[in-house]
Amino acid sequence: MRKAIPVIISNSNIMVYSESEDQFRAFSLSGMQSTPNIPFYHAFAQRIAESQHYFKEFFKKLYPNKSARNVFAIIVPDDTSALESIFINEFFLNSGTCKAVAQMQMSQTLSKDQPQYVSISKSNRNVVLQYIKNNEVKASRFYDSSNYNVERIIQDSKIIHIDVEYENTPVFVNNFNMNMDDFFEAGEIISPNMFMDKISVIDVEKL
Repeated sequence: MRKAIPVIISNSNIMVYSESEDQFRAFSLSGMQSTPNIPFYHAFAQRIAESQHYFKEFFKKLYPNKSARNVFAIIVPDDTSALESIFINEFFLNSGTCKAVAQMQMSQTLSKDQPQYVSISKSNRNVVLQYIKNNEVKASRFYDSSNYNVERIIQDSKIIHIDVEYENTPVFVNNFNMNMDDFFEAGEIISPNMFMDKISVIDVEKL
């Protein structure tokens, strides 16, 4: 079973797990112009060679003795589109830091014990409500992060899937980006430390 290096795409940077330090280290590029409602890494496309070069230098400081034959387990925001997923994978594969990638959404990592649950998270664009069963996203709803109704989302969390309507299904509030104050009454809060602890050890066969 091949161990993978966890990589988190947050709302503002890339976080890579440092095995020697047993913690995540953040990578970002200065001078990148952010655009409202657009993920930060979109700017990498305009400076792709530079971005990949600096990421490789950053990674080599964390893993000086590792070759480019690494496998990255990439954890992305819950509203990542199919095209964005492709770009993220290609960014790492072409950076000279890994030979393979496996990708999953944050919602899929919130519990190792519960076979099914509801996840609530917030990106720069959307509040995302998802139903997870056996590590698969079975249903999703998206709400504009600049204009949403908390009570409506909480009510929707109870009817997002027929399984949820008829079974006692836990709700996890993903507060990794420290932006979920509105939803603290909606379910169990997953703090940044809790989230990172859950994925600090991960293998590719589970993705």
